[in-house]
Amino acid sequence: MSLMHTLGILTHPDREWETIREEHESTSKLYLSHVILLALIPAAAAFYGTTVVGWQIGDGDVVRLSQSSAAQLCILFYAAMLAGIYLIGKFIDFFSMTYGVESSEHRGIVLAAYTATPLFLTGIIAVYPVLWVNMLAGIIAVCWSVYLLYEGLPILMKIPEERGFMFATSILTVGLVMLVGLLAISVVIWSIGIGPEYIS
Repeated sequence: MSLMHTLGILTHPDREWETIREEHESTSKLYLSHVILLALIPAAAAFYGTTVVGWQIGDGDVVRLSQSSAAQLCILFYAAMLAGIYLIGKFIDFFSMTYGVESSEHRGIVLAAYTATPLFLTGIIAVYPVLWVNMLAGIIAVCWSVYLLYEGLPILMKIPEERGFMFATSILTVGLVMLVGLLAISVVIWSIGIGPEYIS
């Protein structure tokens, strides 16, 4: 049922959030039928784009990653996406009492998973690893995910829109902190010699 919500969450989010709220879907079912499948899109696209298509800086040669290096990075990227959804979802549940959410309405992972849907789907653009194209697609996906977060949180958690706005803003802050932390970890890993292997 989860994948059936994918189109609805993009075309008529208000009605779809209502439907999702009534389903009371378990975390394991949500992961198996939605998150695990959709998170494969950007990971697989990035593997193909970096190993087969490659990218070019200015008039230089086309650069690609070796298959083993790209596989390692894409597996880590995939695992980070799965873990990120879970961690943000748990943060939402942890802080939901502060915003007056009843314990029976703690659906942080559901909210995080469906909010990330545009990011997962737009990840297909990674098959064409050109910086400005990927950045443009990423900005559009992030904007749509932010909209889904602000729109869906009060519906899913059954709280007033004013409280939902403040709650959603705090979630965005945590998401940004997690992103910065992930970038810092990447820099540390690369600095100790574990990085991508390039081929021309």
